[in-house]
Amino acid sequence: MEQSNNKEGHGVAGGHSDLPVKKAINFSPPLYRQRYSFVNDLVNQHKPKKVADLGCGNASLIQMIKSHSCLELIVGVDINKDKIGSQRCRLSPFSGEYLSPRDLNLSIILYHGSAVERDSRLLGFDLVTCIELIEHLDSEDLARFPEVVFGYLSPAMVVISTPNSDFNPLFPAVTLRDSDHKFEWNRKQFQTWALGVAGFYNYSVEFTGVGEPPEGAGNVGYCTQIGVFRKIGAPATESCVAEQCGQHVYKIVYSVSYPSLQQKEVRKLALANEVSRQIQSMRQRYVSSLRILQRGDGDGHQVSDTGLVTFSGPVFTELEKRKIEKSPEPFRFGNKLYVPLERLLAYPKVNRLCDSVDTMRALIADTVRLSRDGSAVKVDLRDASP
Repeated sequence: MEQSNNKEGHGVAGGHSDLPVKKAINFSPPLYRQRYSFVNDLVNQHKPKKVADLGCGNASLIQMIKSHSCLELIVGVDINKDKIGSQRCRLSPFSGEYLSPRDLNLSIILYHGSAVERDSRLLGFDLVTCIELIEHLDSEDLARFPEVVFGYLSPAMVVISTPNSDFNPLFPAVTLRDSDHKFEWNRKQFQTWALGVAGFYNYSVEFTGVGEPPEGAGNVGYCTQIGVFRKIGAPATESCVAEQCGQHVYKIVYSVSYPSLQQKEVRKLALANEVSRQIQSMRQRYVSSLRILQRGDGDGHQVSDTGLVTFSGPVFTELEKRKIEKSPEPFRFGNKLYVPLERLLAYPKVNRLCDSVDTMRALIADTVRLSRDGSAVKVDLRDASP
């Protein structure tokens, strides 16, 4: 069974505090961050919806990639229950994610389990990552690993990173980089294994790495070698995945769902907040314009027919500006300022949250004051709230 992977080494993969400082190789950024950035770039390029990180450790990789808007499900699996169970705070949504929510739902689940055990909840994934994992497997588990990951899970893409032992002579007195490593392969050994696995399970594989050697080191390759496997042919259909469901061996340690615009209450809160912000901004500009007119001091500001002040600056694109200008303008009646819902809908941030005036009216009716016919938001110029 694999052990939890220490992904936080700033020098070599496992860290070597006993190495002479003057001979230590320091990577910038740290090697673990280069590995995570490699995966992050792949997510950005290929836009997967479902990602699983086997041997997720302290979930640092999950924390890095979770901001991608394409992701709908991220799963982490690790053999160390205590380590993954302590990551609740770093993966929990923060308050700003409720006010500016994602477009799509996102769930993150951390499982206690082994990468060489079959669990049907990991079927049908777009990307499976195994970062500094396989070197922790004994020979029996290493033999089972391809059967589970490539044969059973069969994701569209698999990324495997592992130490390159060709690089090890550059470190003083290094046999294995971590005491838990069962082996460390040179480039030929890793590529031979990877090509064999790829051929057997119908994948292609490309080799790369992170951690450039120092100048003059010779042909030792990257410190961390990486294989990127891609499934040849169409991925498994949802019906095929459904037929294999029901085999649950992992134990859920942590699960969280992120706020998104697909959730009505979250969308309602975000819209109310944005509408309130726009209304208050318009009200403040209107009051400022009146003061400017009373002083007779233009001072670089342009006052429109409605009394609203237009500030120059790259706030909106030209297309967005034209859309706003074509919408019905706010108007004053007595001590009330009326902002048409159509005007609010022309603002990009509001338009992202709802697609019609009727939808907006239904969502904000209990949070703002509307005109009698419901076509505009009414704000008292003597009061700060809409």
